[in-house]
Order: sequence, then C-alpha cells, then structure tokens
Amino acid sequence: MRVFDKIFLQRILAQFQVMKISEVSSHFPYYASGLVVKGFGRGSKELGIPTANFPESVVENLPAAITTGIYYGWAQVDDGPVHKMVMSIGWNPYYDNKKKSMETHIINDFGCDFYNSRLSVIITGYIRGEKNFNSLDELIAEIRNDISVATKELDNEEMARHKADDFFKKPTTDSNSGGTSSLSTDKPPRLNGNL
Repeated sequence: MRVFDKIFLQRILAQFQVMKISEVSSHFPYYASGLVVKGFGRGSKELGIPTANFPESVVENLPAAITTGIYYGWAQVDDGPVHKMVMSIGWNPYYDNKKKSMETHIINDFGCDFYNSRLSVIITGYIRGEKNFNSLDELIAEIRNDISVATKELDNEEMARHKADDFFKKPTTDSNSGGTSSLSTDKPPRLNGNL
C-alpha cells in the first residue's frame, strides 16, 4: 500500500471514530441499575481487575446507540458512596464470549464480593470501541490504560457533577427483572420511562 493510501485510510478511520464518539455521546448520561450477578469469573482471578456484572435484563435494555466498547462514569453499590467506574459493554473478543455483557470495574478497593447487591451507574463518556488482543498481558495493559483515561476524564468538572446526581440518592426497584436501565437527560432520571 502506498504512503498516500495509508494516510488517506488513517484519516477516514479517524473521522469515523469522531463520528461514532459524537453519536454515542449524544445519549449520555445513561442510567442503569440492577442486582450484581456472577459473571465469567475472570475479572479478579485472571486479570486482577474485579468487575461487577449486570443481569441480562439490563444488558438487553441498552439502546442500539450504546454500542460495544469501553465507557466511564459513576457507580454506587447499594446506598454506599459513589465511585468512579469504567465499563466494558460487549462480547469481549479476546475470550470469544457468546453472550453480551456489561462489566463494571469500580475504581475502589472493596476487598470483597458484592453479589446480589444493587449496582447503580451513570455512564457519562466513551473511551474506545471493543477490540481483540494478541495476549492476556496486552489486554491487561489496555484495561489499565482505560482506567487511567476514565480517572482523568471523571476529574473534569462537567463529568464530576454527575457524582452528586439525584439518581444515587433515590432508591430504585424492579422486583421482576433484577434491574432497569434508561437513557435520559431529564431530572430526576427515568428508569424504563418511569420516575
């Protein structure tokens, strides 16, 4: 491939990435809440990066605009403090998952599992699309970079204001599905169209 062709292709890909980020970002903030369920068991054990997984009912309610990729925002377990988080939404190509998942890494050391606890998140930003890796070390390095990007972005005043959102102050309930999710810029946030 000629140098001109490579440069042209790089520019097209960069424009596509900017368009994708713009389209996805127009749907933020995105609110989701549900009971933490057992995932694939790789976060803590294999990666050293524990994750909390949403039930299928929450994953299935994602709007099409929230595509697979890595996101950041704020998370709360039950009525505890609100922490920064980074989330993978997708099929995790490195592991060739057959089921789409929402795996949340809360940037805090909890020291224990919190299965069956209520996890509430506000997704406020997009980092990158989902991709495959050649090795486990490469995957771990990229996740650590995602955590670093999320931490930095969430320090911005515009993102930091979501930490005090009323969403984290109101109890949410969904007795049948174990979770809810919604896309809204209304205050208070709407979960599945209900206040």
